[in-house]
Parts: sequence; C-alpha cells; structure tokens
Amino acid sequence: MAIRIFVVGHGGMVGSALVRQLSKDPDVILLLVSRPELDLTDRAAVQEFIQHCKPDQVYLAAAKVGGIHANKNYPAEFIADNLAIQSNVIQAAYDAGVHKLLFLGSSCIYPQFATQPMSEDCLLTGTLEPTNEPYAIAKIAGIKMCESYNRQYGVDYRCVMPASLYGENDNFHPQNSHVIPAMMQRFHKAKLASAKKVLVWGSGKPMREFLHVDDMATACIHMMNLPHAEFVASVSNPMCSHVNVGTGRDVSILELANIMARVVGFEGDIEFDSSKLDGMPRKLMDVDLIRSLGWEYSVELEQGLGMTYEWFLENLDGLRG
Repeated sequence: MAIRIFVVGHGGMVGSALVRQLSKDPDVILLLVSRPELDLTDRAAVQEFIQHCKPDQVYLAAAKVGGIHANKNYPAEFIADNLAIQSNVIQAAYDAGVHKLLFLGSSCIYPQFATQPMSEDCLLTGTLEPTNEPYAIAKIAGIKMCESYNRQYGVDYRCVMPASLYGENDNFHPQNSHVIPAMMQRFHKAKLASAKKVLVWGSGKPMREFLHVDDMATACIHMMNLPHAEFVASVSNPMCSHVNVGTGRDVSILELANIMARVVGFEGDIEFDSSKLDGMPRKLMDVDLIRSLGWEYSVELEQGLGMTYEWFLENLDGLRG
C-alpha cells in the first residue's frame, strides 16, 4: 500500500536528503511544495495545503537556520519564523488526521555547559548559549509541542536532535552559513588565489560533532518507521519524543580546519581570529539511545567532507547563499 509523505522543506539540505532516500521506495508517494508556492508562516495556507494533500506522514525539515553570525544578527527572525513554521505545520497535520510526524531540532537545545556527552534528559537543566538562544527556544517549543500533542491527542509525533549537519545542498553564504560550508568556501578561494594563509573565525578550541546529511536522512526514516511500542519501551518517559542523532565523536575546530585543508588541497598556513565568537565550548551528543534503537552512522568526517567538496565544485554557479 502506498504511503503519502509530505517532506516540509524539501529544497533544503536535510529535506533534499530525505527526498533522495525516500524516492528509492516504490511504495512512497512524495508530496512536495516549494517555498514560493507555500509560505509556511501563513497558517491558513498551510492548513489548506495539508487538508488537500492528506499525507500519511510528515517530515518537518523546514526551518530558518544559520551560523553564529546569522544567529547573533537576526535573533527576532530566528525565533519568530521558526515558531510560526512549527506551530502551523504541527497543528495543520493534527487537524488533517496525520498520526505520524517527525520534527527536526538541533543540538543547541541543550544547556551551554551541559555535561558531555549531552543526553536527551539534560534538556532544560541549565541556561542556553546566548548567541543561538532564540533559535534554541523555538526548537525546544517544537519538542514540547510534539510531546503535548502526543499526551493530549494520542498521536505519534517524534523529534530528532542532530549534531551539526553538513553535505549536499548546504547554505554557502560567506557570513550566515555554518562552520563547514563557510570554511570550505574560504579554503577553496584561498587555494585558487594561491594564498599563503587562511583566517578562520574563533580560537579553534571549541569541540564540535559533525554528521553527514545522508546519515541524518537515514536516521529520520529509521525513527519514523520504528514501531511505536519499541520506541516507547526504549525511553524512560513514555511521553518523551526526542532522540539525539550523531556520531558520538567530535573534533576541535582546529582539527576540522586541518582536515578541510587536506580535502580542498590548500597548502598554506591556518590562522585563527580569536576576536570572533566561539559559541558553546563543546557540543557532543550522547547517541546511546538511537544506537539501541538500531541506527548507526556510516559516513566518516573526512570522507563526508570529500563528498561535499565534490558536490561544491560541481554546483559552484548555483550555490545557496
């Protein structure tokens, strides 16, 4: 029997990875709509679309995202747009009778100085990192909205909290992007210019965990299709809806820069601008729960960066940014 699946945000990095994976299944009918066709911040329009297309499952991968610079400079947009998108899609899905929904969050939901690695139960146990607090609060609200709908209405809305994602269809804006696309573009330009050095933002000391977007897509599908009884039995709180997704391994930004230099072929020096913000000192996910549920990552960091750089070179003229 065919399954009708609405991938919300299919044009983005995670959404497009989900589409690539889901399209391999002949029993899946993908329901896709572009941003110009549907404004996700317009509640009436979202209600009308979901009522009309009647999906069996919804993957909520749409969000306003960005790196430290974007979060610092556009906090109002990060909280307002994300709250609107989440609220509109989740409510419209419920109103249309959608029983299964997967909401994509972020590791920034956890406290700035959370015990490492960060487990699911450290949510709301401390203050957030100030730079991305508005975005994090929106994502926490999304988790709590899913939990509340599960509790009150008996639906099956789950949430996945990924480590820092990278890969095909990432945003390569020179200032508003995340660390990997920003660094890749900078090293590439330096190589082309035969520059003697590359300047990287921050001190190089923060530790980060990175997950290739194809691994994220397989994790999302795995979590969506996991039997409800098996999922509930694996968590301490039956109403808990969020699960960490990551590799369980992290690297310093300095180590990342050295790997990036190898992948891109840059042979000059790497210098750090410590006047720029570092963000959280460390963000490593405890991934014991998702491992116990039968999922494991497959793409190692250097391999994934190589894949991303190949895609970057093939798509230079049409990069998002």
